Amino acid sequence: MIALVTGASSGIGRDIARELAKRKYDVIIVARNEKALNELKVELESKYKVQVYVKTCDLTIKENCKNLYKEVKDEFENIDILINNAGLGTCGRFTDTSLEKEEQIIDTNITALHILMKLFLKDMCLKNKGYIMNVASIAGFMPGPLMATYYASKSYVLKLTQGIQRELKMQKSNVKVSVLCPGPVKTNFQKIADVKFNTPEAKSSDVARKAVSKMLKNKKVIFTEWYIALVRIFTKILPDSFFAFCCYFIQKRKIG
Repeated sequence: MIALVTGASSGIGRDIARELAKRKYDVIIVARNEKALNELKVELESKYKVQVYVKTCDLTIKENCKNLYKEVKDEFENIDILINNAGLGTCGRFTDTSLEKEEQIIDTNITALHILMKLFLKDMCLKNKGYIMNVASIAGFMPGPLMATYYASKSYVLKLTQGIQRELKMQKSNVKVSVLCPGPVKTNFQKIADVKFNTPEAKSSDVARKAVSKMLKNKKVIFTEWYIALVRIFTKILPDSFFAFCCYFIQKRKIG
């Protein structure tokens, strides 16, 4: 059995790779940071006695995503699990934030995820088995002033996944597709996105452990903390304008 994890050099992606290795999956780990990937490879192979394959790749470039799929297809023919975890963010007024950084957010959070999911899902459907977990966020359920691009990108991930879940169900497919929607998690994301969380942060190892367990049980929308699931309930009851108002002041406190 073999799994592919994007954004595996740190945070949730790294810990998901660890969780899969614990379950004796060989792991293809993907990110831009080759040094961090090689360190993880040594750790997982020595600790869990599995095979780990390093793929250094900038997923902001479309052709790299397609080439990654081709390489994996040529080397392994099929994979059993795809974890679309790679993601970027930024914080600030939409008129002030960097267009270049926002393009990278869209390319990573949306385009790369879309390409990899589509290509690997086709193969999984042909053999009628496999798991895909896309990493979204509780942010995907609401508007996010001062982090508008990030929130919108996670909404895309959420709705894309839910749409495909219905397609697979109607086809009576055995392929399982989940979407992980965590709240704030203590990772390197804060540094990359230029934010400071002023709310409780979950441990990425705890999020990864619960996420993998629920994915393998075919949980469609995955929350790893009870209070995040509660927020989801409130988003069904209260209007978007309320959450936009609240999020504005929450995000304003994050800007360093």
